[in-house]
Amino acid sequence: MAYRCAVCEKGAQAAHNVSHSNRKSRKWQQPNLQSVHVMIDGTPKHVRVCTRCIRSGKIIKAA
Repeated sequence: MAYRCAVCEKGAQAAHNVSHSNRKSRKWQQPNLQSVHVMIDGTPKHVRVCTRCIRSGKIIKAA
């Protein structure tokens, strides 16, 4: 399973570490994913969801 949001498909982004002398080295910025129990088609499932989707109410948490 990829490190990706199950709702919005948000994944890793390539970026740079930039030093004071403006030299750049590659780095990856990971999304803030949380493992939550979600109701999908009436059954509770365990999925990884980004915090933006949790806050915006795009998912319904299982009790």
